[in-house]
Amino acid sequence: MTRNQILETLRERIVRFAASRLVGGIGAEDIAQEVLLVLYEKYPALDRIEDLLPLSIEIARFKVLASRRKTHRRGENTQISVDDLPLVGAGPDPLEQAVRREKLELLEAALKGLGERCREIFRLKLQGLSFIDIQKQLKVGSINTLYTWDFRCRKELRERLGKDWDRK
Repeated sequence: MTRNQILETLRERIVRFAASRLVGGIGAEDIAQEVLLVLYEKYPALDRIEDLLPLSIEIARFKVLASRRKTHRRGENTQISVDDLPLVGAGPDPLEQAVRREKLELLEAALKGLGERCREIFRLKLQGLSFIDIQKQLKVGSINTLYTWDFRCRKELRERLGKDWDRK
């Protein structure tokens, strides 16, 4: 076997060795290339596989350790991939905020246009009171009367808001 054939065979072993020591095997080819370059330039007298294999593994080990140190020094091991970062903020975008603000202004204007009783019913419902509690609060004799008032108030509110309210 010629020296070049031995180095080709060693290259495969060095790549496997480096890949087993590196995270994800990234850079194993580069390390193998550097090791072969060192063997070719600094050890031209060695031409037996028994001499070159242990030497190449030792050089590869040093190169892997140097690569790890460099990665740690640069902070590359703690970096977050750009693909993992969210592109938009978690909150609503400016368009959604504007639409929400406009709807809220429309709702406030419509509620102010309602009668006192309707505004009071909506206020108590927003506080989380049940119809029975609202009946007691407003001192209404029949619960059915309260249901009728609530229905009429919601109908009037829908009319004031307009047909496009649900589409915005």
